[in-house]
Amino acid sequence: MDPSKRLDQTVTLEDGRRLGFAEVGDPGGIPVVYCHGFPASRLESVLVSRVAERRRVRIIAPDRPGYGLSDGKPERTMGDWADDVAQLADGLGIERFSVLGTSGGGPYGLALAARLPERVQAVGIVCGLGPLNAATAIQAMQWPARIGFTMARAAPRMLRLIYGGVVGRLIRGDPEMALSLLAGGSPASDRSILARPEIKAALCASVREGLRPGTKGAVQDMVLYAHDWGFGLERIRMPITFWHGEADRTVPLSHTLKLAESFPHARVFSFPGEGHFSLPIAHADEILDTLVRSIHTSLPEKRLKR
Repeated sequence: MDPSKRLDQTVTLEDGRRLGFAEVGDPGGIPVVYCHGFPASRLESVLVSRVAERRRVRIIAPDRPGYGLSDGKPERTMGDWADDVAQLADGLGIERFSVLGTSGGGPYGLALAARLPERVQAVGIVCGLGPLNAATAIQAMQWPARIGFTMARAAPRMLRLIYGGVVGRLIRGDPEMALSLLAGGSPASDRSILARPEIKAALCASVREGLRPGTKGAVQDMVLYAHDWGFGLERIRMPITFWHGEADRTVPLSHTLKLAESFPHARVFSFPGEGHFSLPIAHADEILDTLVRSIHTSLPEKRLKR
């Protein structure tokens, strides 16, 4: 298949919705379902395409409902994502796969693990968002996230009006501006990564594509993040690894540390000086290598690397 066409694929689900997805890396490699961040799209996977090729990994990156090429699904739940991904995997002839979730894709990666235990072999969560039903988790974030998620919990109608309107249109029209605002409050490692033209271009393309059909998918995500996720973390028994930057100001390390308490078998790796954008790129080789190797290992004991 033409490499450019691998980025813009669709399947039709049982309920008639389209699900868009991209494939990067080695077409014959170990399958890994990539859950993109927020707000983003399948095109985020381009950032790890070369590493996936080197590591002989086949990255399959679907757009969540309402993002990019994927049709929206009113009243969807986080657990519904497992049904969509299972149908995608069936269509691609993939029985078992691993999962990699980044940032806002972290909860969706965990939903796949909880709902598809017979199919998910291993889970990796990078700078993942933790449960926000505790006020302390929201208060630890930067002020735009605090305002947005507080509104998502207490006033979702107002959230849809503001974030689904003016704010959403501004980000969709000028994602570079949004990245610049994030960089202003980020550590040096993030500012350095975001200053690289190829990285900035890939991130802007991902956000622009994710919001191209509108902001309903992103607003749905904010509401879902801010409430009970609706699936049992205790169901997740396959190998799970967390990576997080200690200098991350977008999603603080405390999110991963709190979340990891639910998994006595998890491995947690934290990195001094690394931020929300620098960690997934600077350590992509290590992340994919560890994820692939964990498929063949028994459940490890939790340990924290600093």
